[in-house]
Amino acid sequence: MRFSKLAEYLEKLEATPSRLSLINILSELFLVVEEKEIAKVVYLISGRVAPFYLPIEMGMAEKNIAASIARAYGVEREEVLRRYGQVGDLGKVAEELSSKLKIQSSKLEVSDVFNTLLEIAKSTGEGTVEKKVSALSGLLIKVDPISVKHLVRIPLGTSRLGIGDPTILDGFAQSKLGDRKNRKVLEGAYNKTSDLGLIGETLWREGQKGVEKLDVTVGRPIRSQLAERLPDPKTILEKFAGVAHVQFKYDGFRVQIHKQGKTVRLFSRNLEETTLMFPELIEGTLNQIKANEVILDSEALAFNPESEEFLPFQETTKRRRKYGIEEMQKKLPLKAFVFDIMYLDGKSLINTPLKTRMELLKKTIAGDEILKIEDRKDVILIPQPGEITDSVERVDLLFNDALSKGLEGLIVKRPDSVYEAGARNFNWVKLKRHSSGELQDTIDCVILGYVFGRGKRADFGAGALLVGVYDQEKDEFVTVSKIGTGLTDEEWREIHKRADKIKVDKKPARVNSILEPSVWVKPEIVIEVLADEITRSPVHTAGKSETEPGYALRFPRLVRFREGDKRPEDSTTVDELVKLFGQQFKK
Repeated sequence: MRFSKLAEYLEKLEATPSRLSLINILSELFLVVEEKEIAKVVYLISGRVAPFYLPIEMGMAEKNIAASIARAYGVEREEVLRRYGQVGDLGKVAEELSSKLKIQSSKLEVSDVFNTLLEIAKSTGEGTVEKKVSALSGLLIKVDPISVKHLVRIPLGTSRLGIGDPTILDGFAQSKLGDRKNRKVLEGAYNKTSDLGLIGETLWREGQKGVEKLDVTVGRPIRSQLAERLPDPKTILEKFAGVAHVQFKYDGFRVQIHKQGKTVRLFSRNLEETTLMFPELIEGTLNQIKANEVILDSEALAFNPESEEFLPFQETTKRRRKYGIEEMQKKLPLKAFVFDIMYLDGKSLINTPLKTRMELLKKTIAGDEILKIEDRKDVILIPQPGEITDSVERVDLLFNDALSKGLEGLIVKRPDSVYEAGARNFNWVKLKRHSSGELQDTIDCVILGYVFGRGKRADFGAGALLVGVYDQEKDEFVTVSKIGTGLTDEEWREIHKRADKIKVDKKPARVNSILEPSVWVKPEIVIEVLADEITRSPVHTAGKSETEPGYALRFPRLVRFREGDKRPEDSTTVDELVKLFGQQFKK
């Protein structure tokens, strides 16, 4: 396929405000893409040259891309940046400048463009910046203006297509399986492999049966299983037919540990590779794991060795960085609480009952027999096999014990449940400390836009945030509140700075909103919100139908940012919100 043909489809995708239209356009595109190019097309649509979990970034800042545009079209870089300041989109600036070359069409194939961008991403060593600027410039002079616009946005990471992973899977299902309702077949494989390109290649080559054979592999992250919410131990045990498996819930960040021989790789909850950030977790894995190949699920927390205390989330997140790692490691050493095992020496364990997985977990990590293991400096991985109980009193005791340790609460699981990658259901249930209001838990929201500030807040640029939650069935973000409290002056400035990097000139295709903010932003920033209660509201779209009003948060305030910890699609779902609404008056 020629890249100019792909660009025509990208232009259609950018122009549509409807998710169903997005699926139809993607389906049309996928019908004309060959097997050898489907993975490349999918990655380019996602603004990448590899699956998200591979740390392959093009590494070109705005100024370097401006230099490529300037070189391609014979203007000064400062002129490109001046126009960028006026337009706010380097893609449109490049499109306008390229129109002077009068290139009507291009013979460049998708593979040609993809391979050059991959070379740019892999360029290292002396003269790297010049190599990247030159390579991108060489591409820009060979393609038509529409192609130029979309090509420039790929290394910038500013594609404005509004397409989520479920929408691409819908496109696959509609084009190859006859109906987008067949997405579930593909979703199961995606949850185990986290690679849309692999799903596409396999579907094109081997059909549905080939996709169904895809399984867990060391080095390729599994999408994390997530927990639902219930209000108290009694309700949970009733839900679990009287028997439950109980583990402490740690307030850190999720780390999925992959070991293959002497190679260790670490992945975050949102599938980002974090291996280089946490050297002590690598060391702990190599020293403590009694297996050649393993995949473990864990929660990492910063630990103060002097006071022997685990530190709050805000401190722990300081370890997520690309620079100054060694210095921060000394200040905030990590320990990983390992609560599940999904793969062991050549065998996937995701369909093995939890009780059996816990027995294997205890045998796999050395040091689990040591009393007060968290006090041992040489012990980094701390197994959390938990315990099985049929007693409401015992669950209540463990819950209070967790709170006394400064932890969030408990995760309570069905003892016979399998590990359902990517699922959020009642096989896992969170039991957390209650807030002072009627609402019994915090809500993870996604920032969808902001309203200009007035008075003092006019200086910050943003005065209130329009936030939403995720509708899993429709793969869209729906509004739930406006937030104007809970942020310091500095945080308001930071919000404005972050939001302006991802602002768009119209409502994103995956946003369903009646309200119109001053500025729309791409749904990427996740924040944790506390509110007094959930109410019904005709102006918010979370759970809204033709006959019923939506749901909204009353007196919401921001608690913290969840940047790097959660993807937007991992925010609170509409289903969770509705269940919390039903639970809030049953304390």
